[in-house]
Amino acid sequence: MPQKKILIVDTDVASRNFIARKLYDANYDVLQAGSGKEGLIGSWRDRPDLVIFDPVMADLKGEDFAAKLRNDPRTTHIPLIALSSDPSLARAHSCLDAGFNEYITKSGQAVSMLMDMLVRLLGLTEEAMKQGGLSIIFTSAKGGTGTSSMCANIAMNIAQNQPEARLVVLDLVLPIGSIAPIVGYDGALNIVSVADMPADATTPQFFHSSLPNMGIWRFNLLAGSPDPELSNHLNVGRIWDIVTALKASHDYVLIDIGRSLSKITLPLIQHADLAALLISTDISTISLTKTLLDYLISKGVNPNSIFTILNRAVGLEGLSKADAEKILGIRINAAMPYLGTNFAFANSHHQPFTLKFPNDTASLIFTETAREMSAQARRLRGE
Repeated sequence: MPQKKILIVDTDVASRNFIARKLYDANYDVLQAGSGKEGLIGSWRDRPDLVIFDPVMADLKGEDFAAKLRNDPRTTHIPLIALSSDPSLARAHSCLDAGFNEYITKSGQAVSMLMDMLVRLLGLTEEAMKQGGLSIIFTSAKGGTGTSSMCANIAMNIAQNQPEARLVVLDLVLPIGSIAPIVGYDGALNIVSVADMPADATTPQFFHSSLPNMGIWRFNLLAGSPDPELSNHLNVGRIWDIVTALKASHDYVLIDIGRSLSKITLPLIQHADLAALLISTDISTISLTKTLLDYLISKGVNPNSIFTILNRAVGLEGLSKADAEKILGIRINAAMPYLGTNFAFANSHHQPFTLKFPNDTASLIFTETAREMSAQARRLRGE
C-alpha cells in the first residue's frame, strides 16, 4: 500500500517536528506548514490523505480552516484531526461541529491517541480489502469461547479441503497472541517484529517465502505478540500494509482478534469478506454477543458477512441453539458439540482436532463448517 500523506499545521516548530518524527517512524509521508493560510494552500495543492491542525492559530481559527476545506470539493472528504493546545470542552465541541473528525488536547497521551486515530481514519479501504486473498476475521464478545482454537482448526480444514490454496493465519489477539501455543510455534517472527521492519522489506514476496509453515496444520503463520510488554511497542500504523501484503501473497488470510475489538481491528471486520463470530451458550455471553452484534451492524458491517458459530466450550449447560437465535435475532450458521477434554488434549499436543480425532462427530462439523465459510466468503466477494 502506498505511503499515506499527512499534513501537519502548527505554529509551534518543536511540536510540529516532534509529531513529524513520530509519523516518519510509522512510515507516513509528512508535510508541514507553519500557519493556517499555508495549511490551506498545502491542503488544496498537495491533497494530503489527512491533516493534523492546531486550531489555536493567530491567522486562521481552526473552525474557519475546517469550514474552508469542507466547502471545497478538492478537500471535502479529507479527515481532519485537531491537535490542540486548548483543553476546553467548549472548544472541542466547536471544532467537531465545524468539521474536524477528532479533537486531541496536547498532553503526554496525545501521541498514542493520535496514532490510534490515524489507524482508524486511514485504515484499510473497501477497495483494498476486496483485492487479493479472501479475508476471514475470528472474533467474540467474551473470552473463553475458543475463538483461537476455532480459527486454527477452521484454517486447517479450509487448507485440507483446498490443497492448492495458500493460506495464512495472522494473530492479532492483544496483549498476547493465542495461536502459537496451539500450533506449537516458538520462533522469533511475529507481528511485532514484522511491524518494526521497513515497509519496503515486508513485501508480498517476503510473506510468500519467509513465513513459517505449520506442517500438519497446512497454513503459514504470522504469530501474535509473545508477551504483553512487547505488544505495547506494536507499530499499529503498519497493520494495514501487512494485511494488504498478506492478501497479495495468499489465497486466504484468517485473522484472529479474539475479543480485542478496538479502533485497530474494527476496520478489518468492516471490510472483511467474512467475520466469524464465536458464541458460547451461557446467558451472559449471549447478552454480550447481542451487544457486539448490534454494534457491528451499526458500524456498517453487512449482517450477511457475519458467520455465527455456537461453541459449547465449557460444557453441556446453557441455552439451546434455538434460544440463542431468538435472543440474537440472527441465524446461527454452525453449532459445535461439546468437545470435552478432547479439544484441550488436541491443543496440548499441537494437533488439529480433525487429525487427532478423525472419527469424532465434531471433525465432520469442522470440515463442513470450513467448506461453508469459504463458499460464503467467495459468494460475498462475487467470485
